[in-house]
Amino acid sequence: MTTKDQAVVPSVSVSLSQNGTSSEPNALGMRAMQERAYERRGEQYLLIKSPPASGKSRALMFIAIDKLENQRLKQAIIIVPEKSIGASFHDEPLSKFGFWSDWHVEAKWNLCDAPGSEGGGKINALGKFLESNSKVLVCTHATFRFAVDKFGVEVFDNRLIAIDEFHHVSIDPDSKLGQHLGQIISRGNCHIVAMTGSYFRGDAIPVLHPQDEAKFETVTYTYYEQLNGYKHLKNLDIGYYFYTGSYAEDIMKVLQPSEKTIIHIPNINSRESTKDKIKEVESIIEEIGSWEGTDPDTGFYLVKTHEGRVIRIADLVEDEPSKRDRVSSSLKDSGQKNNRDHVDIIIALGMAKEGFDWIWCEHALTVGYRSSLTEIVQIIGRATRDAPGKSRTRFTNLIAEPDASESSVSEAVNDTLKAIASSLLMEQVLAPRFEFKTKNVENEPSNGSGDGQNGLNSAKVKVNEKTGQIQIEIKGLSEPKSPEAVRICKEDINEVIATFVQDKETVERGLFDEELIPEELTQVRMGKIIKDKYPDLEDED
Repeated sequence: MTTKDQAVVPSVSVSLSQNGTSSEPNALGMRAMQERAYERRGEQYLLIKSPPASGKSRALMFIAIDKLENQRLKQAIIIVPEKSIGASFHDEPLSKFGFWSDWHVEAKWNLCDAPGSEGGGKINALGKFLESNSKVLVCTHATFRFAVDKFGVEVFDNRLIAIDEFHHVSIDPDSKLGQHLGQIISRGNCHIVAMTGSYFRGDAIPVLHPQDEAKFETVTYTYYEQLNGYKHLKNLDIGYYFYTGSYAEDIMKVLQPSEKTIIHIPNINSRESTKDKIKEVESIIEEIGSWEGTDPDTGFYLVKTHEGRVIRIADLVEDEPSKRDRVSSSLKDSGQKNNRDHVDIIIALGMAKEGFDWIWCEHALTVGYRSSLTEIVQIIGRATRDAPGKSRTRFTNLIAEPDASESSVSEAVNDTLKAIASSLLMEQVLAPRFEFKTKNVENEPSNGSGDGQNGLNSAKVKVNEKTGQIQIEIKGLSEPKSPEAVRICKEDINEVIATFVQDKETVERGLFDEELIPEELTQVRMGKIIKDKYPDLEDED
């Protein structure tokens, strides 16, 4: 285990080739992922799995316009998890960039902009929208749930239901949104577009029942395709660091005030939390430097670092709603979007994760173990925007070192193992995607070396420079036979690996069992996991 003075666990580091393809628009103004999704616009049920910053919101605009104009759906209802994300669906002049129509939402129908709670006013507004001739409405998951409870699922027939951050849905009996979605799919009278940057069914409870998921056409755009297609960002580092005592005392070992940083303080239920979030923010600021006051225009704190530079810190942990809302509004100021010096550090608890767009972020610093891989993916996504002058970015997880004197030492060690497992998974997610094929050697001449008996020596490698996909042809390799097995290899491979690296027995034996035969994990254990995850597969698959 590391000491307090040397708290570094080797990082995963991903280097990118910067081929620019993910940000280059086509003749209709669509980036690579958007074009791929638009090609499937005719599907009744469409699931878009694509990383943060890949342009999912605009992809939905293209698809929704086509469904309203050419597929004769009556209305489109865009559902987002929280009000702040509703801003992603404000008016866009798409025709300016080559598309045949603009995106427009009447101000009164973007319920995320309306004041007040998710109460009767917004629910009734949604009801009035359904009776109107207007085309597009934006609301939160909560408003939609309450509206279905009040009006029933039948009133949404012949409409597009688009669900942003789809991983919030689940088949848990307590998930009202999941229940409603199941009812809508059963009726079969709606079109559904679901979008997510984090679709790990192994996180906890599945998002969809297998029979419902089978109805969806999936568009997958990988992290590797997204990051490799950037123009500026070259490297992404992922690291885990351990501390003893108070995390605020050690935070400056991983925090550099000169980097644009989002700090997520620990969940109040985690071991790392002091249970006093306000004092935690104060302690972090004291470690960074001295408080110089508050900017009257933005509400940002002005803090002089130990090097003498005054930086601007946005506090989203503040309890007083008026102060927190003021800071949040300043962060979303569209006029400051391209101003790198607008803010330097953001401190948050539950905010600044999904849908939070700050392209200048160079460091996502998270305190405390995150049990959900979905949450880790979302937090990393805050730092993986492409921006001029930003060549390197990083994600850091600061975790309390297990203390043998603690009664919870077993839990602490498990958290540490899970953090390492998450790092391994993210390395897989961010790495090039491999596709293995059977090599046809019937017509190939023998070289007389005997290599034909060795599948690896006779492997043939092809690289798609545009997508980063690496195809390896191997003699004698068995390929999946059923359509479902082909689909799993094509679309679910990261989810399978997610389940594998989160398996407690797999991680413990892989790290500590010196007598372990690797095949016990890669074949026996993995085989059992696949059988449990996909019980209907034949043994051959």
